Amino acid sequence: MKIQHLALALTIVNVLLLIFLVTRAPLPADGTAPVLRGHALEIVDDSGKVRASIKVLPANPDARLPDGSTGYPETVLLRLVTSNGRPNVKLATTEDGSGLVLGGESNPTHVQLNARGAATSVMLTNQNGQIQRIEP
Repeated sequence: MKIQHLALALTIVNVLLLIFLVTRAPLPADGTAPVLRGHALEIVDDSGKVRASIKVLPANPDARLPDGSTGYPETVLLRLVTSNGRPNVKLATTEDGSGLVLGGESNPTHVQLNARGAATSVMLTNQNGQIQRIEP
């Protein structure tokens, strides 16, 4: 008889614990969590190819930049990628500024907008690699 009472008591405690856990933190009506947190986010298409990503890239003091300078600060980078793997949209922000690159159909066609430090510029590159730089 003692074992049956103990089993009944444990069953009641388990049911109460289950009810408490289920009702404690309900999700919103649409079933989505209010915040998504992580170190990176990638969105893939039906075939598993990454089509969009948001990442935090660490600083690299040894990186050589196209303008001849060295060193690059920590960067938050958003990339939107075409179905053939070309990142046609890049949006980046660092401690000293930001940049936006909009790519065309073929490489190296793109528009690049930069605001870094106290300087701003727009750089236009056509399919033949001709570059026009606009600065205030």
